Amino acid sequence: MSKRNAFSAIDVGIALVIVAAIVVAAVALLQTRAPEPDDPAEAPGAIDPALICYQETGRIDVDLEQARALAVGPEGNIHVAGDKSVRVLDSSGAELLAISLEEEPRCLAVGGSAHEFPGRMYVGSKHHVEVFDADGKPVASWPSLGEKANLTSIGLAPGNVFLADAGNQTVWHCDTSGGIRGEIGKHDPQRKITGFIVTSPYFDLAVSPEAFLHVVNPRTLGLEIYTFDGTLESSWRRPETTIEGFQGCCNPIHFALLSDGRYVTAEKGRPRVKIYDTGGRFECVVAGPDQVAEQAADVAVDDADRVLILDAKNRAVRIFAPKQSDSGETSQ
Repeated sequence: MSKRNAFSAIDVGIALVIVAAIVVAAVALLQTRAPEPDDPAEAPGAIDPALICYQETGRIDVDLEQARALAVGPEGNIHVAGDKSVRVLDSSGAELLAISLEEEPRCLAVGGSAHEFPGRMYVGSKHHVEVFDADGKPVASWPSLGEKANLTSIGLAPGNVFLADAGNQTVWHCDTSGGIRGEIGKHDPQRKITGFIVTSPYFDLAVSPEAFLHVVNPRTLGLEIYTFDGTLESSWRRPETTIEGFQGCCNPIHFALLSDGRYVTAEKGRPRVKIYDTGGRFECVVAGPDQVAEQAADVAVDDADRVLILDAKNRAVRIFAPKQSDSGETSQ
């Protein structure tokens, strides 16, 4: 073997050793990487008790294997959808009504006292909406929104119904008979609307008494506020790793509005329910992983501004109210 060939063989051997070392290091790095924000392996971490401003004050058991949606109707009755049914319960948990459905419900809204038909139920399946009166009698079955549709939330206002559609990444603006008036939130540079980015079946909305439509833009980790004609009024985002913000692919997954316009938000990845003010600034925690071990299936607010959390794992509606100090004042 020539000297040149010998050196070449040595060089190749050294190169192979270096490559092998790099591969071993890369594998070790991958195995010890920090988990993504939504990874189940990520420990949620302790929440400062001083930040928790609510306490659990009640619990209503729900006989559903897979509870999916929650709403509060007139007189404080609690509506829960799941297992191809809607159950209506009074404040003590006694069942007042059970409605059988042909398809699995995905979302639910109930007309309040200001609605044209108080107690009317709008139940969203994957592609369309079924409507029932307060006694559970069928009123209408709206047309399908197409095979791509994936309805995830329903919001009501006098004369208006809004449907969040994760499949089409849009909000359908409908009349109370199901006729489509238009779409809200589609990409429109002239109106400075970037468009919703929905990469999972979590896409929530709510209507405020001031006639504004609040919609989660999941991938941006925030909310957008629209007028009913589709004008973007404002928005807020909280892509932060601290308790004050949201992380992961698509949070918050659910939210509800308190009577003064503040937000109750629920997250996945790190299961916690929090309060934000009307401008999107963090205020406090309703419940963390120590109180609700898995992500909420839905959240709602009753007439007393108590927070209701649908705990599907434990088949219960968990009721939380603001803590009171020794002087009797609430912690908010």
